Amino acid sequence: MKHLISISMLSLAIAAAACGGSQSAADGHGRKEYRLSQVIEVEGRQGVAADGEYYYVSGSTALYKYDKQGRLVAENTSPFEGLALEANHIGDIDVHDGEIYAGIEWFEDGVGRNIQAAVYDAATLQWVRSIDWQPSSGQVEVCGLAVDAARGKLYMADWVDGRYIYRYDLSTGAYEDKIQLRPVPALQQGICVAGDEILISSDDGEADRGEADRIYSAPIADLSAASADVGVWRTMEDFRRAGEIEGLTVDPSTGELIVLSNRGARIVLGMPRGFYDGYDREIHELYIYEPVE
Repeated sequence: MKHLISISMLSLAIAAAACGGSQSAADGHGRKEYRLSQVIEVEGRQGVAADGEYYYVSGSTALYKYDKQGRLVAENTSPFEGLALEANHIGDIDVHDGEIYAGIEWFEDGVGRNIQAAVYDAATLQWVRSIDWQPSSGQVEVCGLAVDAARGKLYMADWVDGRYIYRYDLSTGAYEDKIQLRPVPALQQGICVAGDEILISSDDGEADRGEADRIYSAPIADLSAASADVGVWRTMEDFRRAGEIEGLTVDPSTGELIVLSNRGARIVLGMPRGFYDGYDREIHELYIYEPVE
C-alpha cells in the first residue's frame, strides 16, 4: 500500500513452503503446511481476493478480474465513479456472496479521510454501495478489509496506526468494536479471515538488505475480547525478491493461500525513486500456495 523509507521497512491453519520444500510458522498458532505452486503476474499492486472461480486484484485506482490461468477477463479503471465521498486510493479487498468489498479512502500526507468499505458487483466490477466508516473508532486509515462470513462481520485494518483492527456488522454496516493487537505488526498491508484467525500481511522487511516481509495471525473467534495476541505466522522468504508484500486471501474452493507482492521499484518516503538493479519497472505478482496434506 503506502510506503515509508524503502520499499519494505517495515492463521486457516497454514504454513507455506519455499520452492522445493515446506516451511512451518514459528509460533504456536495452529495451521497446516502450504507449498508455493505458481506465481502469476498481474496489473494491480494493492489487494487480492478469490471466490473459487476468479482472482480479483486491486490497484490503487483500479479493479481487475482474472481467471485462474492468469488471463485478465474484466477491469474497472474508474472505480470511484458514483461514490458519495471523494476517494483516490483502494487498499486490500475481499469477495463474498458475489460482491467485492474494497477498503477505499482519500489518502494524503499520511492521513486517510472519507474512509469506507465500497462494495462492487463481482461480475461487472461496478460500484453498488458503500459501508460508512465510524470516525469515533479512532481509525485514521484503511489499508484493507476482510469479511468474516461465518460470524457475519467485516474487519478493517489501519496502515498508519496499526494498534487495532476494527469490526463492523456485515449485514447492517454498523460499527461494533475495535480489537487491540498485541504486539502490533508494523506497516500493515492486508488482512484476511482464516477460520478463527485473522491473517495480517506486514511490510516489515527491508528490501535494500534482502530481508523478507512477514504474515502475522491473531485470534478473532471471541467477539467479547478487547485484545488479541499476535504471532508471527510466516516469513515470506520464497518471494522472487524482497520487496513489498500487499494483500492476501484464501481460495474457498481449493484452500490455497494467495499473496500479492511487488518487486523492482525503490520507494523512498512514499515516492518511487527509480528501480533496483536489473529492473526497469515495478512487477506485481500473485504467489499461490497449495495446502500440503
